Amino acid sequence: MSNLDKIEELQNILKEDQSNFQARRQLAVLLLDSGFPEEALQHFLYLTKIFPSDSGIFYNLGIVYEKLKNYDKAEYFYQKSIEVSPEEMDAYYNLGLVYTEKQEFDKAIDCFEKVLAADSNDSNSYFNIGICYLKKGDNANALLNFQRTIELNDEDIYAHFYIGNILKDEGDYSGASEKFYKVLELSPEYSWAYYNLAVIDYETGDFQSAVEKLDKTLELNPKDFDAYTVYSKLLAKSGEFQSAAQVIQTALQNCGQNGDLYYIQAQIAKLAGNEELYTLAMAKALENHETLTVNPKLVKNEYDKFLSAQAASKS
Repeated sequence: MSNLDKIEELQNILKEDQSNFQARRQLAVLLLDSGFPEEALQHFLYLTKIFPSDSGIFYNLGIVYEKLKNYDKAEYFYQKSIEVSPEEMDAYYNLGLVYTEKQEFDKAIDCFEKVLAADSNDSNSYFNIGICYLKKGDNANALLNFQRTIELNDEDIYAHFYIGNILKDEGDYSGASEKFYKVLELSPEYSWAYYNLAVIDYETGDFQSAVEKLDKTLELNPKDFDAYTVYSKLLAKSGEFQSAAQVIQTALQNCGQNGDLYYIQAQIAKLAGNEELYTLAMAKALENHETLTVNPKLVKNEYDKFLSAQAASKS
């Protein structure tokens, strides 16, 4: 029997007997597991009135609200679950995820550490502590916890990936490359690993290898904005302005209009001496100023100076 058939069966049971609480609980859990959190919500709320001390109902309400991205209510119900059953670690773990979403990283770390106090081999808790430290800007503790993660689970590709990113940011390109290749060993189509390897090649001057990895990145993820920008800059640096312009044109087609992409297009056109394209791209960059990471005032000043110089040359 499919989940939808089972849902229909349980709904029919409740139509005949509203007081069948076991069927209602089964229906609520099945709706939640089947991707219908709003429908599950009403049943779980109803059950809290009948079973006000049931930690499992509170826990599931936490999951419902987390899926609905109502993190304040998710926090409330996970805490209620913990009040009733403080020995249940799943609620602590999920509460840690909610605090992470709310950017209350110290509270999140406390929750994951409680899980680890009960089970020191929980690699997921170490990983999530690593994420919290990373978001706090504490790379040293982030690295330590990601390393603990892979000591317990060497197949955690995300822990390897984040270690690689930290090492790359610290300038340890050899160590970072080793980690990104480990990610590809575990997940051969993980495009971001190819992208980061390409960045390392770019930074170390191995442009041909960078091009090959960027091609692979974009083959796997044609909407990788960062890959397009690095690719275009690499080609422009090599004097291949036409190819660089084509990369940006492809990026605009696949990623949509974007101020940064138009600004890069303008700079490539300037290097190539293409004043017409430069003018069009700068105008488009300003038109899409909400997606410019370069200060729009600086872009406008640059554009105005160009237009003034162009007008002076014609007078």
